[in-house]
Amino acid sequence: MGLLLLLRSLVILLLVVPVCLFSFSLPYVVAQSDTKTSARALDALLQDYAYRAFVRPRTGIVYNGYAPSNLTGMKIAAMRLRSGSLRTRGVKIYKEFGIPIGVTESPYVERLVLVYQNLGNWSKTYYPLPGYTYLSPVLGLLAYDASNLTATNLLELEITASSDPLSITFQDMMSAPAGSVAKCVWFDLHGLTYFSNAISGNTCSTTEQGHFSIVVESIAPSPSPSPRREKKKSNSKVSIIVGTVLGGLALLVLLALLVLWLHKYKHRKKMEQMQKADVGEALQMT
Repeated sequence: MGLLLLLRSLVILLLVVPVCLFSFSLPYVVAQSDTKTSARALDALLQDYAYRAFVRPRTGIVYNGYAPSNLTGMKIAAMRLRSGSLRTRGVKIYKEFGIPIGVTESPYVERLVLVYQNLGNWSKTYYPLPGYTYLSPVLGLLAYDASNLTATNLLELEITASSDPLSITFQDMMSAPAGSVAKCVWFDLHGLTYFSNAISGNTCSTTEQGHFSIVVESIAPSPSPSPRREKKKSNSKVSIIVGTVLGGLALLVLLALLVLWLHKYKHRKKMEQMQKADVGEALQMT
């Protein structure tokens, strides 16, 4: 019975150890995925609430909407435009955004809606940026089809500035700490983050839609590792995990072989003792 229990414990270890080692590499990936998913879900929700602001909508008029009650502090707005008017005239001022002539959308639609977002005190929640401090709230500008103003969960249109870029002039902004340099940050719709220099301290520019803010580094900058070093570091982590798993499996196999050898050794000794006992009885009878 003791041998069976030991073998059962070894089998359980063989199954559990690789799973435990593999699970150490999961939390960071899951956390990033959750953040991106929640931000995209927020865009869909705010599109729905922004469209609700259209009451007898007129082209080129800004309609301020109301964010859900559980997202107090956010501001949203919507403006409907003709595609041709956007391309030939632009929009001089739409909240903090300036839209120049030459902006086009893809795929083409006859009318579109530009949804404005100001995430306010929710900026760090939906767009965490480790190592940086926000000087202004995150602002968003997204384009949607305007053929049905009661539709929800619409796919975004891709707007692109063909000549001059769009400008974002941040009004609600804190001063940068002494010795730090303010930077523009752009979060695109695919979960990627880009940095650029701010213009005149509180103005950023972009050629595409997305979410924008101004930040400063909150910790001393560290030299960015080269792609080769990053690849080697990643390969090293994988090698360590694989090596640990294989080493653990090899150790468990050796332990199993040792147990089987001990079992056979005890069995052989027992048989030798029984043979000696039989020989002794035969001699005594003779």
